[in-house]
Amino acid sequence: MRIAVFSDVHANLPALKAVLEFVEGLPLDRVLCLGDVVGYGPHPREVIALLEEKKIPCTLGGTDVRAIFPTPGPPKSPETEAAMAWTREQLGERERAFLRRLPPMLRFFTPLGRAKAFHGQPHDPEARFPIYAPEAELLELLSPLRAPVVLAGGSHIPVFREVRGYYLLDPGSVGLTLGGEPGADLAVLTIKPDDVSARFYKLPYDYGQTAFDIQAWGLPERIAEVVRTGRPLDPGD
Repeated sequence: MRIAVFSDVHANLPALKAVLEFVEGLPLDRVLCLGDVVGYGPHPREVIALLEEKKIPCTLGGTDVRAIFPTPGPPKSPETEAAMAWTREQLGERERAFLRRLPPMLRFFTPLGRAKAFHGQPHDPEARFPIYAPEAELLELLSPLRAPVVLAGGSHIPVFREVRGYYLLDPGSVGLTLGGEPGADLAVLTIKPDDVSARFYKLPYDYGQTAFDIQAWGLPERIAEVVRTGRPLDPGD
């Protein structure tokens, strides 16, 4: 089984188009999006429309939650709060309905057994999955999932890790990659009955257009800088 996995689109239409055009040319069994469809970027309506058109299964991300539901807790950075307020203003009822329909988790079967896909942690899309944590800490989270293949978005940096028979993947970010190089992140998993391998892609797209649109809509300049450089906006986000 070959699965294309991407995450953290963050309302970046040129980046999403690059990913979807690329995967159309691959022999794949599934294409999955791990959430954070909107937030930060300048194209929330257009991104949702394209995901709907292509019928891409998506999970609910943390910024998706913040875009449609009141969320308690301390405020994020000023740039984040400004971008999320702008995003809420842009969403119509159709887009809100799309986000409300997103499940917190997707489940499916692979040649190796069950797979579970989500953003953040299994029942909290606003949390971070500790993919770099020591094995003992990870096993406490993985054992209750009872799935040898676990896909989690949210880090914005591509990671693939095997931990005592569990295969963990974060595909990075389509729209706001943080690996220090601009581009759209994509992962392709090959799952066999006794093994899983991952190949990562950094896809070029017109990030200058996205940065221009961010500025044209009056969104924080710092977000445009992240798009252009691939470096973090806010370590806490």
